[in-house]
Amino acid sequence: MSKKVTAIILAGGKSLRMGQDKAMIPVDGAPLLLGVCRVALACADSVYVVTPWQERYEDLLPVGCQFIREAPSLSNDGGEIQTHGPLVGFAQALAFVNVENEWVLLLACDLPNLQVEVLQGWIEGLENSSREAIAVLAKNEKGWEPLCGFYRKSCLLGLNKYISEGGRSFQQWLDQNTVDVLPDSSTAMFFNCNTPEDLRRRSL
Repeated sequence: MSKKVTAIILAGGKSLRMGQDKAMIPVDGAPLLLGVCRVALACADSVYVVTPWQERYEDLLPVGCQFIREAPSLSNDGGEIQTHGPLVGFAQALAFVNVENEWVLLLACDLPNLQVEVLQGWIEGLENSSREAIAVLAKNEKGWEPLCGFYRKSCLLGLNKYISEGGRSFQQWLDQNTVDVLPDSSTAMFFNCNTPEDLRRRSL
């Protein structure tokens, strides 16, 4: 039975504030990325992990997940790989994913509190979204929650135009478009682990 969505997981960050690769940090007995993949598999027809470091994670992904290699840019001295940021990574993945599903579930790799039942409920409600909405996301006092929510596949054209004009901000791009707000969005679902302190707060 179709689950109506395709999932894209972003794993291209450099984890500078964490001091180690946060996708590999064990949470509840499994690396963070693996936990997010398992949740995505329970909610989506197909799951893609976007990263410039495929070799780092190839032994980690469960059956049913596929890699999309994010095209990185080199630093000015031609040395260390630089990533473009989550917005460009998402656009690259969206261009790669050729699916019939109208909706894409976008997830960051550092979300330890995801709940399958909540995501599945939101998926069921996507059919009620407005026709002009490019996305259905939670919103808080700081803005949208862009890395745990739903995007129409058709948003790619406008997204590429925004990026070609130099745009790199999810918030700015979303504010230029129609976005529906997710109902009953629990704040705990969107907790992400950027620093060692975040991990300690979660374990309290």
